[in-house]
Amino acid sequence: MGTSQQSAIERSRERDAELARWVRDARRKTLEVVSDLSDEQLVGPQLRIVNPLLWEIGHVAWFQEKWALRHAGGAAPVRADGDSLYDSAAIPHDVRWSLPLPSRAETLAYMTAVRDRVLERIERGNLTEQDRYFVTLGVFHEDMHTEAFTYTRQTHGWRAPAFSGLEPLRAGEPGPLEADAEIPGGRFLLGAGREEPFVFDNEKWAHAVGVQPFAIARAPVTQAEFLEFVEGRGYARREFWSELGWGWRESAGAEHPVYWKREAAGRWLRRHFDTWVPLERHRPVLHVNWWEAEAYCRWAGRRLPTEAEWEVAASAVPGDSGKELAERKRRFPWGDEAPGPERANLGWRAMGTVDVGALSGGDSAFGCRQMIGNVWEWTASDFEPYPGFEVDPYREYSQPWFSTHMVLRGGAWPTQPRLLRNTWRNFYTPDRRDVWAGFRTCRA
Repeated sequence: MGTSQQSAIERSRERDAELARWVRDARRKTLEVVSDLSDEQLVGPQLRIVNPLLWEIGHVAWFQEKWALRHAGGAAPVRADGDSLYDSAAIPHDVRWSLPLPSRAETLAYMTAVRDRVLERIERGNLTEQDRYFVTLGVFHEDMHTEAFTYTRQTHGWRAPAFSGLEPLRAGEPGPLEADAEIPGGRFLLGAGREEPFVFDNEKWAHAVGVQPFAIARAPVTQAEFLEFVEGRGYARREFWSELGWGWRESAGAEHPVYWKREAAGRWLRRHFDTWVPLERHRPVLHVNWWEAEAYCRWAGRRLPTEAEWEVAASAVPGDSGKELAERKRRFPWGDEAPGPERANLGWRAMGTVDVGALSGGDSAFGCRQMIGNVWEWTASDFEPYPGFEVDPYREYSQPWFSTHMVLRGGAWPTQPRLLRNTWRNFYTPDRRDVWAGFRTCRA
């Protein structure tokens, strides 16, 4: 056997060992995020923005089984009734509370059985690239749901989850971070490159766009900054709101961010899971929806960045003269290295947000901080397909949501590090306040 062939075999073994670690880690985190909840909480009250967790953890395992075992491997179903219970594309949201769901013990046994069969498939070896793709899809899908489980607990006002083996954050530099980064214009390749080992269909593929020079805040809007908007009666002043935004504000009766309240003495508090804490002045505002972000920008004489501007600020580097964009771009704001604890607040490392001045090691080439981690950031852009879009086998991931959702970028403190890169696109409807979302602004 030649040296190059041996090297290729070793690389495959290393990739598969990492994939097995991911499968174990994702399932462990899913189980930990619900382990302390009662059977009643695992069903929970019926709300439009959450799922019953007993259904959702079963759905995570079913999705993994469907793609990694049945689709890629031709295996028979682990449960004969799995499709009728857990197929989110076929089962309306409101119906999920009335399904004949298996018990907690049966659901956990199903989750374990699916995980173990996926691990057995990996350990047998001889995985194809297609096999690896669908195992990775199952892991990333589970990572997204585990983040959703976190904001389900926030929505219901349950205590914060507890996780084992968390990597501690090395934040440093508490406090604010003011001023704008001046970004030159030019030609930019928006989207993921074909060298990426895994991308979702809505990131495909990098394509040239023209970007005018712009100035973007080095940090997201803080709670102290947003409080000025609240106390300036920003929620009551029609001139700051679009027609749709004002309609939402009136129907929701919104006068401030959803998890804020004002004490009699005038002090403002924020609910973090089941605990009310004083506003953290220099931490980013979060749990605001797109319309709230839009209204704040009008009040402040600013605007939201477009999706392209956001990605430029996160990943572009200046050209030789500093007056144009170079052709290359970075995988992460700081470079191509994985997002470690000195660069990004991800993976529950801080169990909440940190000050916007922290984590200078994660700065982009233009000095923008925390563009990966801490809070998801709303952009001004509708969620639309890139030119030449082709739907991936998981057809329900992107295509049904084009033109009805807005784009968010960057990840938040509960987002798993392995999931992210500068080109990753998140998307929600503009009314959603339950997401761990904030925003940064551009000079108008």
